[in-house]
Amino acid sequence: MNVTEFILMGLTQNPQLQRILLLMLLITYIVTVTGNLLIVGTIVCSQTLNSPMYFFLAFLSLIDACYSSSIVPKMLADLLSETKTISFHGCMMQLFVEHFLGASEIVLLVVMAYDRYVAICRPLHYVTRMNHHNCCVLVGVSHSSAGRKKALSTCSSHITVVVLFFVPCIYTYMRPVTTFHTDKAIAVFYTLVTPMLNPIIYTVRNAEVKNAIRMLLKKNSILDNK
Repeated sequence: MNVTEFILMGLTQNPQLQRILLLMLLITYIVTVTGNLLIVGTIVCSQTLNSPMYFFLAFLSLIDACYSSSIVPKMLADLLSETKTISFHGCMMQLFVEHFLGASEIVLLVVMAYDRYVAICRPLHYVTRMNHHNCCVLVGVSHSSAGRKKALSTCSSHITVVVLFFVPCIYTYMRPVTTFHTDKAIAVFYTLVTPMLNPIIYTVRNAEVKNAIRMLLKKNSILDNK
């Protein structure tokens, strides 16, 4: 007997809760995609955010936007539909895209960790190690205390993102037996909440990114007024 489709249980069977979840997930998804694409656009358009760190951050934001988009739209559609099913091929495609993007983010987080290690512990070697072949950007770092402080600040943000991404995943696959509802709540956290928090974490303590966003928005506002 060939399997042609799967019946999705969803997050809840309560119609009232489904409406509440639909609104919450929709708002979260819009914030996630908008925030991450804003980071990508800011880094691409800015002439000051041209270091390897921001090159990696742009890719991380792009992956986060795509990662959420591979799951959430189907979730929102199921909350609106009475028949909650997914075809076999659609399910396999979603699993492939989700795991591919998740693995890509893991690799990127490792590369970003190496970048921060070189910037903090080997600042004199940063230009040669993080060259064009490694990250398509060739930039030196400041050897002053201010430059080192900025690198440490970015490192703490990176550690926060790593914890938010890996802890739920590790718990999901290495936990003892737990309830199905707990699994679904954790899955929602690392597929939607974490990608939403990443741009906030990386920008709230980064003055350069915040200034670049202000300049980009101001520039667009001036163009609109013209």
